[in-house]
Amino acid sequence: MNERAPQSSRRAASVAPRKNPTTGLWEFIVDLGPGPDAGGVWRERRQARRRGFATKVAAQEALDDLRGKARTGTFTYDSKQTVAGYLRGWLSDTLPATVRPATRFSYEQNLERHVIPRIGDMKLKQLTGPGLNRLYGQLLAPGANLRSPKRGLSPRTVQYIHTILHRAFKDAVRHGLLQSNPSDLADPPPSSAGQKAGMKVWTGPELSSFLQQSEAESDRDHPLWRLIAATGMRRGEALGLRWADIDLAAGTITVTRTLIIVDHLAQFGQPKTAAGARTIALDERTTAALRSHRARRAAERLSLGLGQASSDELAFADTSGDWLHPEAVSKRFDRRAKRYGLPHIGVHGLRHTWATLALRAGVHPRIVQQRLGHSTIAVTLGVYSHVTDGMDLGAAQQVAALFEPTVTNL
Repeated sequence: MNERAPQSSRRAASVAPRKNPTTGLWEFIVDLGPGPDAGGVWRERRQARRRGFATKVAAQEALDDLRGKARTGTFTYDSKQTVAGYLRGWLSDTLPATVRPATRFSYEQNLERHVIPRIGDMKLKQLTGPGLNRLYGQLLAPGANLRSPKRGLSPRTVQYIHTILHRAFKDAVRHGLLQSNPSDLADPPPSSAGQKAGMKVWTGPELSSFLQQSEAESDRDHPLWRLIAATGMRRGEALGLRWADIDLAAGTITVTRTLIIVDHLAQFGQPKTAAGARTIALDERTTAALRSHRARRAAERLSLGLGQASSDELAFADTSGDWLHPEAVSKRFDRRAKRYGLPHIGVHGLRHTWATLALRAGVHPRIVQQRLGHSTIAVTLGVYSHVTDGMDLGAAQQVAALFEPTVTNL
C-alpha cells in the first residue's frame, strides 16, 4: 500500500476501518497530527490512507500501527523522492544558514560531482549501508578523480563525502523522510588513513633550502612563504591579513578572518574554528621579512601614484592592492619548489611541516594547538599522531633518566 499526503484537508479521518461497498475490501483514513509531509514540509495536519485489506481485523491492526508510529515519531511517508531531489533541496532549504559559504559550496561541489551522478536516481528510501559502501568503492577506484582520470579520490576525500551524507540523512530522519540513517551502517575509509596518506612535509634542511633560494632570488612571495612556514598559518588566513593585523613592533600577528573563494568570487569569512581567532608570536627573521615587504609595497604604491596604504590594506596583494587568488598562489609555490628540486608538498604542506618540526623539537602540543588554531588539543594529537607516536620511546627514556641511578664504571 502506498502512503501519501492527503488530497484535501476536508476529508474526514475515520475512527475505525470501513468496508468499501464497491470493492468489498476494508480501508481507513487516519489523522497523524502535525509533522513533515512526504516532501519534508511541516504540516499542522497530516493524514494517511490505506486500502485493500481483506478483513476488518487486518485493517484495524494497520490503523493501530500507524497511530503508534505517529505517537513515537517513527512514521515516514512512502516518498517517491529521489536522492538527487532530496540532496538538492537539503542544500538550498535545510542546511543551516550558519554554515560558512565556503563549506556550503564545498558540500554542493562534492555532491554534484561525485554522489548525484552515481546514486541520484535512486529513491531516497532505497538507500542502505552496503549501497553507500559500493558508492565509496567507486569513488576510490581509478577514474573517479575528475582532475586525474587515472586515479580515484583520496580516502580523506571519500571520508569527507561520507560526513556530508551523514549530516544530510540525519536531517532526513529528523524530518520523517527516513526511519534510520543509512550512513550509520556504512564503512567509509578511516579518516586517519586519509590524513596519513595526504600528510606531506619537508625536513628542516629542505625547508631551509627553499626559503634561502626564494630569498636569494628576491621572490616577491618570499615573505608569504616564510610567514606560513614560521607560524603554521592556513593559506587563507595569511592571504586575509591586513596591515592592521600585524604588529611589527611587538612581533605578533592577529588572525581575525580568512580569504575564501566561493564560486570563483573572493569573500572574507571568519576563521575555520572559534580557536582560529588568535594572536601568534613571530620570530625575528620573519618580522624583518614582513618589515621589508611593507617597505617594498609602499614603494610600489608611490610608483603607481596610489599614495600611502591604509591600515586595512591587505598585507599580501597584487601591485594594485587587490587580493591574491589562493589557487594562483599555490601554483606559484608548486612551480618554485619543483624548480628547486624539492618534493611536492603544496602550500598547506608548509603548515604541516611547521607542526611536525615543532612537535619533534619538543614544543608542547598545547602550544602547537594554539598556534595552529585547532579547536582542541585532541585534534592536534590526532592529525599529527604519526609524529607523537614516534616520540613515545624518547619520553620513556627521558623520564627514566630522572630517577634511575647513574651507573659508573669502576
